[in-house]
Amino acid sequence: MNLTLEQIGEKAKQAEAVLRTLSANQKNKVLTTAADYLVANMKMLLEANHRDIELAKEKGMAPGLVDRLLLTEARIAQMAEGLRQIAELEDPIGEVLSMKPRPNGLLIGQKRVPLGVIGIIYESRPNVTADAFGLCFKAGNVVILRGGKDAIHSNHAITMTLQEALVKCQLPQDAIQLITDTSHETAAEFMKLNQYVDVLIPRGGAGLIRTVVEQATVPVIETGTGNCHIYVDESADLAMAVDIIFNAKTQRIGVCNACESLVVHEKVKDALLPKLAERLAEKQVELRGDAESCESCASILPAKEEDWGMEYLDYILSVKTVASIDEAIAHINRYNTGHSEAIITKDYDNSRRFLDEIDAAAVYVNASTRFTDGFEFGFGGEIGISTQKLHARGPMGLKELTSTKYIIYGNGQIRP
Repeated sequence: MNLTLEQIGEKAKQAEAVLRTLSANQKNKVLTTAADYLVANMKMLLEANHRDIELAKEKGMAPGLVDRLLLTEARIAQMAEGLRQIAELEDPIGEVLSMKPRPNGLLIGQKRVPLGVIGIIYESRPNVTADAFGLCFKAGNVVILRGGKDAIHSNHAITMTLQEALVKCQLPQDAIQLITDTSHETAAEFMKLNQYVDVLIPRGGAGLIRTVVEQATVPVIETGTGNCHIYVDESADLAMAVDIIFNAKTQRIGVCNACESLVVHEKVKDALLPKLAERLAEKQVELRGDAESCESCASILPAKEEDWGMEYLDYILSVKTVASIDEAIAHINRYNTGHSEAIITKDYDNSRRFLDEIDAAAVYVNASTRFTDGFEFGFGGEIGISTQKLHARGPMGLKELTSTKYIIYGNGQIRP
């Protein structure tokens, strides 16, 4: 029987009262148990995911989105490893950030506490279910999940597995709940569940994120889309550039940290672009470029204005040529989504300028944008990549899922 959102919210609040009092050892036991259960239930999880994949293909879902939806033994093992890594991380809850005496004798400090009940609205990424639970739980939070209909079987199977682990550890299974009604009406109602939900985090495409930001009355931490650029400077090691671009574009195409846009200094375009096009042809990547890049490589198709700001999530890459690093920085800051940007260069001054002047959550020198990820950053997973500038920015790990409260010690003070 499907629960109403009110019932889900009430159960979440009841579980919250338990979670905020758990010790680090209790949390870690749940996380390692949940990791074991994911591996033990792998066959069931793959069968559920297979149903989602078959339905997605029947509906003609794009390859990049099917890849987001797909679970494999390796990806399930990585989900489990993410939970184990979270268990090994230091528990942020209870950390005293400061403690200072006042002239009147009061001792005033700040202490890190859970956010409470976190709602997450996401699309076709079943791994988010486990990542979200692990991070929210370690930070003392209850999580209510509303995934997309394309992944409903996978999400339900993963949620059931995680709830089994909670029950095994004698804790409320409602520490994680999945909204099984995937209708837009229920999602809209969820966004206004202020009496139960403390914060909403959307994960998905631009349309989903815009809808949540515009419609929600619950406070939102905005995660963004990824029109990620790589700029090849005139001093770049071109062999390195080809390897990095190939990885950033093709290692996984359906993710927000994949490279979607290439910016090339005009002095190296003739040497770089034919070699790059040949390498990318191994994955049938379509290149769309400006007139200068088309002149350098016959296989590059003419780009349109909308290509410069596009998150393709497909085997497509835009190519823009520039005459200077100033032009590169201006172009990237105009069209980027504040996610991840990279420069390939041997010039120290240019690398420093790029790091200082590019406005994004993660800025790289001589490395792939694919590293913008909580797992790669050592967080044991992530709740999302925040592209906003308030509260959290970049991969959101444990500390980004906490708040603080003031704690005050006195010995009888009264205010005059």
